[in-house]
Parts: sequence; C-alpha cells; structure tokens
Amino acid sequence: MKLITLISDGIDSPVATHLMLEKGCNIIAVHMDNRPFIDERPFEKVKKLLTTLAKHHKITIKLYIAKHGPTQAEIVKQCDRKLTCVLCRRFMYRVAEKIVEKEKAEGIITGESLGQVASQTLDNLYVEDTCLNTKVIRPLIGLDKTEIIAIAKDIGTYPISILPGHCCGLTPMFPETHGKTKDIDNAESKLDIDRLVDDAVKNAKIIEIKG
Repeated sequence: MKLITLISDGIDSPVATHLMLEKGCNIIAVHMDNRPFIDERPFEKVKKLLTTLAKHHKITIKLYIAKHGPTQAEIVKQCDRKLTCVLCRRFMYRVAEKIVEKEKAEGIITGESLGQVASQTLDNLYVEDTCLNTKVIRPLIGLDKTEIIAIAKDIGTYPISILPGHCCGLTPMFPETHGKTKDIDNAESKLDIDRLVDDAVKNAKIIEIKG
C-alpha cells in the first residue's frame, strides 16, 4: 500500500510514519515549509528524522517540500485568527491529497493524537477531514504522549525531534477547539484555495532520503 505521510520536525509524525512502515507500507513524505515564518531548523530536522527512519527500515524515502508560508500569510490576513490552526491543517491535507493523486497513492498518514493540541479535538478533526476525498490514517489517535515518546526513543527519532527548532509563531492566543463547517466554509470563501494548493504542489521540491 502506497501512502503519503505529512511529516514535521516534531515527535509525533515520525512515529506515525514508522508505525505504517512497520505494516509494510510504501511511504512518500510531504513536508510543509513554513518559511518565512520559521527559519531553516525545522527542515534540517525533518531531513535527519527521515534519514533515521530510512536507516531503521533500510529504505529510500521520497520527500516533497511544499511551500506553506504564502498560504499562512493569506490565512492570517483574510480569516478569523481563532480559525488559523484548523484552516492551516485543511490546506496541508489538500496539498497531501493532490500528491496522493499524483503518486497514485491510497491515502494520507498524519500524526494527530486525540486532544493533544487545539487542532486535534474531535470536532476539529472532523471538520478538518471534510475537505478531503481521500482516506486519512491516524496511527497515534488513541496513544498518549508518554506512549508516543517511548516509541520515538526506541526508533531513534526522539533526540532529533527535541532539538531546538522554531515553533509556529502564528498560533492564535485563543484557537478554536470546536470548529464548525459553516465557519470554516465562510473563512475559506475569502481565500483562493485552488490556486494556493496548486502552486504549492507545482512548485514543490523533491529529494530522496537514503538510509
């Protein structure tokens, strides 16, 4: 089974990716590049994380690096700030879905764990999924942070994930935790979603991470 994994420099998404590799899945990674709102460190960490996974599983991993900064700027400029996290994730899902189509894959892997952060409440996960026509696999959904960290330590990604990085500076002070479809639809009507998604996919850089 070929799957597209959304990979960040944190603890969760590398573990989610590892678990699906353990199931024998063929993985293609997508990293959303948040520059200029962050520096180079998250991308460098992602390369190290994928190298660790590639070595652990004795594979080569194809990585798409898609620009996310332009969309983040539009979201912050045009939309209610409390919706930033939900809108951001929906955009990332759409980019991943385009790459699912391009690569003839079967679905998307994400690193969400229920209730861990504002965008990962049950209501928000539901409304985030409504923009998709592909399958979403969440291997960590029922795990707590302690369990996820234990796996990360076991596979060698934890020391990389906790290296200093640049946290997202766009997280609102009071993020929406119970997103509603009508509010999201209203916010997205102010954005040229198709253009932003197409530009991100069309201009994505592709590299190979060898184990």
